[in-house]
Amino acid sequence: KEYYINDAGLQMRLLGRSALARYVEILGRPELYPLPEDGYKGSYMYDVARMVLERDGDLHLRRLEEALARGEEGRDEVERVVDDFYRFSKDWILEGIVKDLRDFGVEFDVWFSERSLYERGLLDEAMEYLKGKGFAYEGDGALWFRSTAFGDEKDRVLVRSNGAPTYFASDVAYHKNKYDRGFNLLVDIWGADHHGYVPRMKAAVKALGYPEESFQVVLIQFVTLLRDGKQVSMSTRSGEFITLREVFEEVGVDAARFFYVMRKSDSHLEFDLNLAKSQSSDNPVYYVQYAHARICSLEEEALSRGVSMPDASSADLTPLSSPEEMDLIRHLAEFPEEVERSARELAPHRVAFYLQELASRFHRFYNSCPVLSCGDERLRDARLVLCEATRTVLANGLRLLGVSAPRRM
Repeated sequence: KEYYINDAGLQMRLLGRSALARYVEILGRPELYPLPEDGYKGSYMYDVARMVLERDGDLHLRRLEEALARGEEGRDEVERVVDDFYRFSKDWILEGIVKDLRDFGVEFDVWFSERSLYERGLLDEAMEYLKGKGFAYEGDGALWFRSTAFGDEKDRVLVRSNGAPTYFASDVAYHKNKYDRGFNLLVDIWGADHHGYVPRMKAAVKALGYPEESFQVVLIQFVTLLRDGKQVSMSTRSGEFITLREVFEEVGVDAARFFYVMRKSDSHLEFDLNLAKSQSSDNPVYYVQYAHARICSLEEEALSRGVSMPDASSADLTPLSSPEEMDLIRHLAEFPEEVERSARELAPHRVAFYLQELASRFHRFYNSCPVLSCGDERLRDARLVLCEATRTVLANGLRLLGVSAPRRM
């Protein structure tokens, strides 16, 4: 698993300018470097500025004053100060992302910097490769990718006439690097608003000499947060947003993870914060976890009555014949195939849906078929085996989703 860090381009410069503006504002000199009109206005920019102030004092204020006093001659130094604040901001934000994801149960093997594509010459290398293959050409002062040769609706700009590479150029270089590292299947996870970008990237993959099927894109729809039945409004630029950490600290990691995977990636998700905290059968994760805890409680009750758990490999299961029992058995038998299909289709929602259905079938069985009080020892043991099989599948399914399987609730 690899996390692509978008740490190059105009938005990163804007991030640095916004942090610098908050820094001089805290030091009482807001007129020295005003916040850009389209700058980042969130309180987190003050957090970055305070971190720099605590570490470096007014060093960067003095650097900025001296550079501005030199007029045109000091312009490069002003940009170096901005660049420093970009790095301060990026490092601070990235540190938070790493920690938040880790606490959410998500670990990445590699953190790949977009900026490294420039610093290591990988972007230039990719552009030269395309030119050498005849898939990139000069026109109107810019460098173009001949994406129409691969079915795209029009050719795409790689390097603008002012010499600045586009995001597309970075993406081509990044994917070339992944293939160069020996990977033969690339799975990108993008926001659904980038769906129009897919054809040109598929064209780029083919131009790089790799089969189209070696590159897959999973589009993720945006999540709408609901609180008390009302949508929570958010805007990154204005600083009005709810962080992932705030969500999982409010509803719990288990609920947050389950809610995020229980819909198809391309389906819109309304994340109801109140529902995620509800301890009722309406809450899907609670419903599934409760089924697991209910079986654990049943097994503990059996042991307290001196009833040993039967060995599943030698147990007589012929007494199981009711519709509820057979329905549950059939559903349990589908688990391996469901997991395989979920992996093959890159569709974890299938496991979440399966677990909800399994919990529902178990509760129907439990309410219709007494286990410890059935009055027949052979039937009791067969039902205990069925319960333990259900518990095992519930636990395994929850583990696949990174959700706990509590023994008590």
